[in-house]
Amino acid sequence: MDSSGLYLDVTDFAHSTPAWAQSAFEFFTEYGLLVFGALFIAVWWRARGARAPRTVALAVLAPFVTALAYVASELVKSTVDEERPCRAVAGAAASLITCPATGDWSFPSNHATIAGAAAVALALTVRELVLLTVPLALLMAFSRVFVGVHYPHDVAMGLLLGASLAALAALALAGPVTRVVAAARTSGGRTAVLITGPDPAR
Repeated sequence: MDSSGLYLDVTDFAHSTPAWAQSAFEFFTEYGLLVFGALFIAVWWRARGARAPRTVALAVLAPFVTALAYVASELVKSTVDEERPCRAVAGAAASLITCPATGDWSFPSNHATIAGAAAVALALTVRELVLLTVPLALLMAFSRVFVGVHYPHDVAMGLLLGASLAALAALALAGPVTRVVAAARTSGGRTAVLITGPDPAR
């Protein structure tokens, strides 16, 4: 798949934007994933008060299935070995952030994979969050092209890979983890209660 033409369009647009917009995208592309980390913690803490152990299970699973998607992305990267567009596309404007070294391959985008996985995993726990997490994931994916370090097809595949793997893994593991959460709550142990929340029946 060749999306170098669209890459050029986006990076040319990026260089036409004001300096403050470029700085905002540079900051978000580097640190935006921390928003998902904060949401993982907030959703887990909120889920501890839920009566349904499945809600807690999904909250606990969210960061783990996101990590699983990241590992899958790395495995694909090591197989495809696609050079970064900031080195490979002739006539492209300089990337807004440092072009990753050769060997840090381009396809798929790890950032987009993580964002796609986190967006779906969080939305499975709290449905209303889809209105926040999906736009954040799309913005993260776009930012990777905007700053010049990924092709559009890198981020599109990253989003698809992350979202699909997170959904499949979370739904497959939800049953077993729900049973573990229910048992942990019933045990009344201090550590168990800290992680899963108190048993609503007590």
